[in-house]
Amino acid sequence: MRQRAKWSPRRLRFVEPAWGYVFISPWLIGLFVLTIGPMSQSFYLSLTHYNLLELPNWVGFGNYKEIFMGDRDFWKVLQVTFTYVLMSVPLKLLFALLVAMLLFRAMRGMSVFRAIFYLPSLIGGSVAISVIWRNLFGMDGFLNHLLRVIGIQGSDWINSPETSLYTLVLLAVWQFGSSMVIFLAGLKQIPRDLYEAASVDGASRLHSFFSITLPMLTPIIFFNLVMQIIGSFQMFTQAFIVTKGGPINSTLVFALYLFQKAFAYFDMGYASALAWILLTIIGLFTTFIFWSSKKWVHYET
Repeated sequence: MRQRAKWSPRRLRFVEPAWGYVFISPWLIGLFVLTIGPMSQSFYLSLTHYNLLELPNWVGFGNYKEIFMGDRDFWKVLQVTFTYVLMSVPLKLLFALLVAMLLFRAMRGMSVFRAIFYLPSLIGGSVAISVIWRNLFGMDGFLNHLLRVIGIQGSDWINSPETSLYTLVLLAVWQFGSSMVIFLAGLKQIPRDLYEAASVDGASRLHSFFSITLPMLTPIIFFNLVMQIIGSFQMFTQAFIVTKGGPINSTLVFALYLFQKAFAYFDMGYASALAWILLTIIGLFTTFIFWSSKKWVHYET
């Protein structure tokens, strides 16, 4: 019988990593074809004037200069977007934590309640829910009918510049289910011995919450905070369906403004520049959270 040839250690050093790249090749193809490739094309288009009908015309950083120095709507969009993010994210996380604390108790049928509270996160971003939300807070919506029953004159919540953004914030807070489930998982990881020791020392439930629960949950809070900030900056469907950016641009968030520039005015170069500005803003917020986490995130180790 022919003896099997042995590969030299030098040859094995190249063969084994090659097989590794073969196995991860689907991910690598997706990374370069579906992520890096479109991102590179988008950055190139952000340096051009491109309207889908003509070849891109190189303008350098002209789009960025126009955005920061000549586009008054851009600063209004930033104000609306920051207001939405800074209001919706803390309220959403706070509500998710409170509900998670309530659902953490071992009670009969608790799994059913957890599923019910998680359901809004599954359907809350859909077009159907946005339509229902628009009808709910309209002038003739269910909320105003309910207020009339108790003798209160309602308002046109969606079409009023003073209240329209708050309806979108409320819709975002209502979708607290995903953060709640992660908080529930974090609560299960806290050792019960810590609470027993605190009880022996005479600590109240409130004191135990701030001394044990909250510090032990800081890694979970950190993760939820990063994910919710990224998602909130990209909010689009709710604003597009419920308010369409109005009234008077009071709900014109960044993603909706980008969409209008790209598919209403066909200014793809300008829209690509806006996309890279949004990416930069999200990156700065995320970097700041990671930098500050060293001071407030506590790991068990």
